Amino acid sequence: MNSIASNNNNNKVTTTTTKKTTTTTKKTTTTKVATTPATTKMTTTTKAATTPVTTKTTTTTTTKTTTTSKPVATSNGYSVISNGQSGSGSTTRYWDCCKSSCSWPGKASVSAPVDVCAANGISLLDSNTVSGCNGGSGYMCNNNQPWAINDNLSYGFAAASIAGSNEAGWCCGCYELTFTSGPVSGKKMVVQVTNTGGDLGSNHFDLQIPGGGVGIFNGCASQWGAPNDGWGARYGGVSSASDCASLPSQLRDGCNWRFNWFKNADNPSMTFKQVTCPSELTIRTGCERK
Repeated sequence: MNSIASNNNNNKVTTTTTKKTTTTTKKTTTTKVATTPATTKMTTTTKAATTPVTTKTTTTTTTKTTTTSKPVATSNGYSVISNGQSGSGSTTRYWDCCKSSCSWPGKASVSAPVDVCAANGISLLDSNTVSGCNGGSGYMCNNNQPWAINDNLSYGFAAASIAGSNEAGWCCGCYELTFTSGPVSGKKMVVQVTNTGGDLGSNHFDLQIPGGGVGIFNGCASQWGAPNDGWGARYGGVSSASDCASLPSQLRDGCNWRFNWFKNADNPSMTFKQVTCPSELTIRTGCERK
């Protein structure tokens, strides 16, 4: 299932497992600095007490104003946002190397678009750089692959389509996924949304996993010299851990994650909750919601 942005990008087409990303590139070889996502709760309480001379009367008026949904703390490095987006849905996987849709300027109210990398997957380019999937030089950054925090929690990135929302509402937002089927049932993964696709269904998260299949657009051919159908099957990717050796060394950790922590789960269902973004994610994308 692949995701590709609008703005002169191809739309991502989902076919069981891969997702098309529209990559944008930031022109600059910079070093990203971690910034902790801000969740602000503002409460104003006014109490007025009035005591008449003869009869004692106490009147208490409480006015409560909350500008941002109150986060509910967890034992991990993030908090669930009460009244945030939530629901149940499906997952797929992809890695097409293309510049992500949320890498284009103006998609949402964010600190900066998602980082776009040069062909080495490290050097940052300008956010208006054309995607490598459209003949340009902008690609997905190498560090946008998943990794395990512990046996029951991983962090990573995804393309998404959430019912009742759009890119302005989900670009660079973070969501806690709790898998509800397959060998990873009960495990959790917190993803930051970097992409979307016209082929994604409602409440659909397309997980960015190297070797997960390129889908309709294969930016990995121009970036890494991948085969015409990418590594493994065009939709679904490689089929075993040993196949991860066919990927560039820079992408093998994320490929192996699929066969280790993720237990080679095939498109598990899940429930999701919107959460504050762990700094470990935002430092990799350079993007935080305002």
